[in-house]
Amino acid sequence: MIGYRPRRGFTLIELLVALFIFSLLSIAGYRGLNSLLQTRAHLDVETRKYQSMARFFSRMDEQLAQVINRPVRVADGTAQAALVGFPASGGELEEAQILFTRAGGLDMAGGVLPPQRVGYRLRNNEIQMLRWDVLDQAPNSKPVENTVLQDVREFNLRYLSLAMVWEKQWALVSNNVPPPKAVEVEVVLLTGEKILRVFSLQ
Repeated sequence: MIGYRPRRGFTLIELLVALFIFSLLSIAGYRGLNSLLQTRAHLDVETRKYQSMARFFSRMDEQLAQVINRPVRVADGTAQAALVGFPASGGELEEAQILFTRAGGLDMAGGVLPPQRVGYRLRNNEIQMLRWDVLDQAPNSKPVENTVLQDVREFNLRYLSLAMVWEKQWALVSNNVPPPKAVEVEVVLLTGEKILRVFSLQ
C-alpha cells in the first residue's frame, strides 16, 4: 500500500522572498520606463525647439535674399533707407531692430506681388516679424505682427559694409545708403544656446 504524501506548498519565507524579488523587478521596470518617457519628452522638446529655429532662419534667409534698394516714407512722413538697422528695439509698436524692403515674389496663381516692408524685433522674449501693407505709409499706419520665434533672450544684428567692416547699426541718418553686403544674426535662447547665421544680400 502506497503511503499518502501531502502536497508541499510555498513556505512563508519563500513567498516573502518571491514578493521581494517581484518588487525589485517592478521598481527597476518603472524606473526604466520613467527614464525612457522623460528622455522621449526631452527629445520632443528639443526637436520642436530646433525645428522652430530652422523655420525662423529659413524665413529670414528667404526674405533677406529678396532685399531691394527701395527707400520708403514712414508714417511721420520722413524718408527711410531701403534697409535700416537699429542698435535695439524701441518701445513703439512699429519700431524694430531691422527694417527692409523686399521684393514681393509670386502669389499662388503665379502673379507678381508688390514689394513689402518687413521688420524684426525682440519683445517679451519673442522675436516678432512686422509687415506693412504698403511701402510708403500713411499717418497712423500700423504693421501686422507675427511671433516667429519664442524663448529668446537676445537678438543681435550686425551689418557688413562695402568696406568689409561689421557695423552694429545701419543707415540711421541718410536714406540714400544702399543695403549692406551681408547681415549677421545672433540668437541667444533662454536656455543658453547661441546660434549665429550670416545672410548674404549681394
